[in-house]
Amino acid sequence: MNDGLTYRDAGVDLEAARATKARLSELVRRTRTDAVSSDFGSFGGRFRATPGRELVASADGVGTKLKIAFMADRHDTVGIDLVNHCVNDILVEGARPLIFMDYVACGVLNPDTVTSVVAGLADACRENGCALLGGETAEMPDFYAEGEYDLAGFIVGEVAWPALARRELSAGDRLIGLASSGIHTNGYSFVRALFFGRLGLGARDPFPGTGMSVSEVLLRPHRSYLPILAPSLDAGRIRALAHITGGGIPGNLDRVIGPGLDAVVRSDAWRRPHEFEVIARESGADEAELFRTFNMGVGMIAVVREAEAQSVLGQIRETGCDAFECGELVEGDGEVRLEGA
Repeated sequence: MNDGLTYRDAGVDLEAARATKARLSELVRRTRTDAVSSDFGSFGGRFRATPGRELVASADGVGTKLKIAFMADRHDTVGIDLVNHCVNDILVEGARPLIFMDYVACGVLNPDTVTSVVAGLADACRENGCALLGGETAEMPDFYAEGEYDLAGFIVGEVAWPALARRELSAGDRLIGLASSGIHTNGYSFVRALFFGRLGLGARDPFPGTGMSVSEVLLRPHRSYLPILAPSLDAGRIRALAHITGGGIPGNLDRVIGPGLDAVVRSDAWRRPHEFEVIARESGADEAELFRTFNMGVGMIAVVREAEAQSVLGQIRETGCDAFECGELVEGDGEVRLEGA
């Protein structure tokens, strides 16, 4: 007689899934806040929201940066990327994060890999004062390549700085750029085509002009700007924010300046990080293409009144993040103009 077919035979190991969830429970517990009213393993997460306050939600993924994590077999940074990216997105809307939920899908569940990913998520949630409320780990045989997975995140925050959403901007307002921590989470299809395709490098090969490996440079986590900007936001000194993600400065700053104004950005106002100089040199791409694809060293742009610019620069620099005045708003038609490239 044939043995009965089991779920394990079909590619899903239920015991491995249970063991992984047990390992994740402590990571999730460490992010718990006083407003969390459910336990790990519940069918849904419960959170006591503050009455009369506005909530902001967002969802995102890490994109093809995951491919580099697979190549390097390093999975502790992509969860940080995901949380910080989502935190920055709702920060632009004036919100502090409250809760985060994740979705991890794979072909065959590797407990060590999933635990490493969730450890990164939990670390970033704690640093941002956000509860990792729950999530889903899906094992789907034959759907993903061996050793690969997908990762998505969902965040809910509460509006703490409502003036940001109003974006009451004027000609003469100054633009302050906040340094990125590297490439962040956008442009990685370009990056992979350049370094692993055209240049023929491997994840563990030296990154040109540095003492670090390619994967160490390319997997550097996306920076969270919440702790960096909170002092200036609390002081009411910031009028609007633009998170510089896919589309670069031109494709994100235009989302907040509104009609009747143009943003003039001086692209020579900051020194570009080494990795962007290497990308520019080795790819041969023109400046417009680079600025449409990458953050080029600017992860967030704050719009402030001219009189507040120096105070905001000082507060940001006190946190250890580099910042620089990089342009201003002028009368116009809602466009972003790069000058000095």
